[in-house]
Order: sequence, then C-alpha cells, then structure tokens
Amino acid sequence: MFVAALIDAGLNPDVLEKELKKLPLKGYRIEIGRERRQAIEGTRFKVKTTERHPHRKFSDIKKLLTESTLHRDVKEKSLEMFRTLAEAEAKVHGIAPEDVEFHEVGAVDSIVDIVAACIGMRELSPDRVYGSKVPTGSGWVNTMHGLLPIPTPATLELLKGIPLASTTIEKELTTPTGALILKTFVDEFGPIPEMTPERTGYGIGGWRLKEIPNILRIVMGTTDEQKDALIVMETNMDDASPQLCGYLMDRLLKEGALDVFFTPIMMKKNRPATLLTVLAERKKKDHLMELIFRESTSIGIRYYPVERRCLERRIERVDTPYGSIRVKVALLGGRCVNIQPEYEDCKKIATRNSVPLKTVMEEARRVALSVVEG
Repeated sequence: MFVAALIDAGLNPDVLEKELKKLPLKGYRIEIGRERRQAIEGTRFKVKTTERHPHRKFSDIKKLLTESTLHRDVKEKSLEMFRTLAEAEAKVHGIAPEDVEFHEVGAVDSIVDIVAACIGMRELSPDRVYGSKVPTGSGWVNTMHGLLPIPTPATLELLKGIPLASTTIEKELTTPTGALILKTFVDEFGPIPEMTPERTGYGIGGWRLKEIPNILRIVMGTTDEQKDALIVMETNMDDASPQLCGYLMDRLLKEGALDVFFTPIMMKKNRPATLLTVLAERKKKDHLMELIFRESTSIGIRYYPVERRCLERRIERVDTPYGSIRVKVALLGGRCVNIQPEYEDCKKIATRNSVPLKTVMEEARRVALSVVEG
C-alpha cells in the first residue's frame, strides 16, 4: 500500500521498475493498476511471485542487497531496514540477529516491497515525513510461527515509541513490513502539520473491509517555514577527558544527532566540568541516550522537548570565475534572506586556484545573490 500510494502521489512507475531490475531476484512480476475501495479510487501495487514457502536468513538478504547494482542510497537504506527487522525478530525470539530466519518477510514480494519503498522515497525525496497514529487491528493472525495476537510480537517491537490508534477491526491492519516502513521513514507522529497540499496519493490494499476503505493516503505539500519537534538531552561531566568528549561527539553525530556541543561549567564545590548538549529528533532519544551512557561517564541525563523553526532552504549551483560552487539559499516568505556558500566546495576551489578562501566565498555569494534576485 505504501509503494502504491507513492506511485499515486507522483512516483514514476517506469523508474521504479527499472531500478528494481537491479535487484538479483527472479520469479516475480509487478502489476500496477487502478482499483476502488468503497468510494475511493487509487493505485494498487502487486508483486506476483511463484516462490513457495520462502525462508531466508538475514545474512542471505544482506548478501542479496550487497551484490545488487542498486543505487548506494537505496542499498544502504534497504540494509538498514532489514537489520532493524532482524534486531526486532531476534529480541522476540531470543536469538542473535544474524541467526534470524525471515519467513513472510523473507519472501520475494516482501523484499521487493521494502526495496521499492526505499527507491520511491529516494525519488520523491521529501524534506520531512509526518504520520498519523497507527491502527494495528485486533484479533489473531495465522503465521509461519502459528497463531499470533494482533499486533504480532515483531510488529509491536517495531512500533515501540510510536503512538497507536485503537480499533475493533479484527484484521492485521499493520504488518511487520508496514511497521518497518513507518519506523524508518516517518520523522514525527501526530496531527497533519500546517502545509499547502499539492499532491495526494491513495494506495489500495488487498482486503475489502466493511468498516473502512482499505487505503493508505499520502499527502505531499509545501511550507514556507519548518517547525521541528525536537528533544534536547543534557548531562554534566566532571571527569571526562577531551579525547572521550571528541569521540562521543563523533559517535552521536554519526548515529543521527542534529547537533552536539560542549560548554564549560562550574559545579558545586567549584568543580570545573563540561556540559554535554545534544539536539535530536524525538524518535532518536532512546538510542542516543543509551549511546551517551555507554560512551561517557554520565550516570544521569536530563531531557526536554523543544521546537525549532527553520527557514525554507534550497541548494543552488552557481558558476564563478574560479569554478562551480553550491550555495545554500534560505527563504522567508519566498524572499531570500541568507546565502551561504558550501565550505567544502569553496575550500577545494580555493586550493586548486591558489586563491584566498574568503575571496572565493565572497564571489560565490555575490553571483548567487544576482541569480536569486535575478
């Protein structure tokens, strides 16, 4: 349903199918068509396969993706998703992630669904993704592990930290694959943000439910400014070496922190110390806090929610006498209020031309301003 909704919202199906051919998988074909659920028409994306009783280990899928010719971003995101799924399954079954054997999700259709989702999100490249509360359904479902409650243990593990919507519909409304997609791509769960809708996509599901239309809706739009719901984590460290602080900063940024900085402070009894401050998306809180506890001497972390307002930003490339340089343009109400040349581009060009860095940056800013105000 997710891939179908992406197609309905503007993803080119020809591009999708061309990219999927880079995956070394056989025995399947894709069908894309229009269908109706109750009063709503949308796109149906089906993966037809001849494979029966599939069983693939995480290591098998990792090998499959690694050996593919998929775009690097798609390959890395797909590997990340299957690793997340393997960790969830491993926790449920009490085994190592490498020993996890996927059943339903190891099937060709599920692999194609996950890789197609990564391709689609890369093609559409939204700046930020919001999601509503997740309806999981209720009752029981037959799986390769036998009869399991809805949501299944793996689905529930993946949905930790994500708000759920109550429903009495006795169907599995959110599968492990669906939960994995939400966990991977959604930045924030809650009501629809302030935006101007531009495109809507309806992905059609297989079941015909009496209570609700079985669809997934995606709304794509724009906003002049962006308000991010973030979290700040802080801890005081009076026994951390500079080497430890530097290593911790690198790890936090690599694991998804938006900003990390240290502030010298004085604690009780006039002890000099360092205040660590980490800014991150709220969904990263638990993971980053665990990293801080593991890699620092801290035994306690303060955290609180904050909002960050961001201007609309875009990257432009300008041609200067020294070479082509990317510049970041910030807009407020559609008007340019700031232009910042990309440092790495300017550094490379300044070195190559034996020109002062500030000269290159000033020229890039001047050219960009004339282009923007054009």
